[in-house]
Amino acid sequence: MAEQSGGRQPTEHRVSCRCGQLRLAAHGNPVRGSICHCQACQRRTGSVFGVQGRFPAEAVELHGEWREYRRTADSGNCLAFRFCPASGATLFLVLDIEPGLIGFPVGAFTDPGLPEPTASIYESSCHSWVKLPDNIEHRP
Repeated sequence: MAEQSGGRQPTEHRVSCRCGQLRLAAHGNPVRGSICHCQACQRRTGSVFGVQGRFPAEAVELHGEWREYRRTADSGNCLAFRFCPASGATLFLVLDIEPGLIGFPVGAFTDPGLPEPTASIYESSCHSWVKLPDNIEHRP
């Protein structure tokens, strides 16, 4: 259920793949946002890092068909990346150690209204020219 406080409207963030077949709505705001510089995220996104926001699973609505790719991260945690079988876009992920949370690539959101990430991880793989906010958690 979406949160309401002080008469404000509930916050809903929409996620969609490129073809629109797979769509999700996340209600409220993420409980965590992070920037990951690991080489697996770089290869997955085709960018110099991956940015994701995690929402409680009960705050997420899913519409459409998806497929799954599982891998074990450098940390030893197992992740399930779920993607649209038509467009190939990864739209959400679940970590086995956090089954009650669903992560979304921030670039897949159809609105720019998400709060900024609070953590930057695997900075040992960060490209030297990337500049990050000082006010977030930094982990090697």
